Amino acid sequence: MPSMTDTQPNTPSLPDSSGTSWPPVAVPGQPSGAAAPPTEEDPDDTASPTPLSEGVQILDDLRAQLKRYVAMPSEEAVTAVALWVAATHLQRAWQHAPRLAIVAPEKRCGKSRLLDVVTETVHNRLITVNASAAAIFRSIDGDDPPTLLVDEADTMFSTTKAAEKNEEVRGLINAGHQRGRPTLRVSGPEHQVQEFPTFAMAALAGIGDLPDTIMDRAVVIRMRRRAAGEKVASFRTGRDTPALNAIRDRLRAWLQPLYELAMEMEPPMPVEDRAADTWEPLIIVADLAGGGWPALARTACRTMTDYEAGQDEEGGLRTRLLTGIRRAFAAVGDPAVLSTKHLLESLNADREAPWAEYGANGLTPRGLQLLLKPYGIGSANRRFPEGTQAKGFARNQFLDTWARYCPEPKATDAPASSGDRPAPSTAA
Repeated sequence: MPSMTDTQPNTPSLPDSSGTSWPPVAVPGQPSGAAAPPTEEDPDDTASPTPLSEGVQILDDLRAQLKRYVAMPSEEAVTAVALWVAATHLQRAWQHAPRLAIVAPEKRCGKSRLLDVVTETVHNRLITVNASAAAIFRSIDGDDPPTLLVDEADTMFSTTKAAEKNEEVRGLINAGHQRGRPTLRVSGPEHQVQEFPTFAMAALAGIGDLPDTIMDRAVVIRMRRRAAGEKVASFRTGRDTPALNAIRDRLRAWLQPLYELAMEMEPPMPVEDRAADTWEPLIIVADLAGGGWPALARTACRTMTDYEAGQDEEGGLRTRLLTGIRRAFAAVGDPAVLSTKHLLESLNADREAPWAEYGANGLTPRGLQLLLKPYGIGSANRRFPEGTQAKGFARNQFLDTWARYCPEPKATDAPASSGDRPAPSTAA
């Protein structure tokens, strides 16, 4: 599982280990062997490379432009951005509109430059820095959605006050991920209810992670500051945008005639659930292009999704709590019940956990109840083997939740035994 201190903060460049071989020529949604039937070889022909398809050439050129101007964090990230840009030109075909979250730990990491390149190559760009939700949804055409581009997105959500002010924008961005989720407003002199479409692909750039609900619907690009040996070309709008606009026009000419085909495709996916919804348009574009792109796309999908799942497991507050509770039970031999008092002692003893921020003495019984409430788990009066009674939790309350949200780690990943300090009693 990647750690927060990885030197490669996005994803490492990994080979495709799925065991599936994808065709050198586009056969949408099918592995090798499903391509056109072999023909008799002409003995007089000499071996010559297969000409690249139009889609491969365009995507390769877009990759080259991305790497020319931006120090990307990984090859998978370059693949993902190129496919996301291409997918904006077929928005009418998609059931889900993936977000592109371009985030960085601090300034001068290239996020705005990447957004510059994206802006000049996407379909029907709609650029904003700090727009209201009303202005955004009134700018979305349901028949031909624009591509929403938001720079400095962190200013909208970085503080509690800002997040509350922009809660409607966050809701709009979340709703627009799926087709058929309009917002309703009363408008006109007769105060009639009117539907406004929200479906549109969106790229958001900012410092620090965006709200979890947005990140969960996004292809996440984790930018980093350039190292001393990493060189990129300077970007000048007047000089450099014509070449990027030419790629945009080539993408449109290639993809728009494929609208009906793209709409019908259901490609095999290396991920499931919302991650599959988010990545499917990118995978379809790769399959339409053919060549090496189907394999590149699936490798990027799998490795980047796995990394973000790791980020959530390590940083998600409730997931960390569930893992800590499992360790607390395991430390005393997995008893049937554990008192709230000793469960809190075990949780608060972890000096690297965030529970110290919950008060002078760390996590409290009330705080524990609030964090567990979404899972339907609460404390109750329990009887312990030694005959005492106290507030506590039954281990079987957590079994289904552990299996769903933090599956048991492999034996090699299990925490070391804490033999240096006595295990707490299971009773109060």
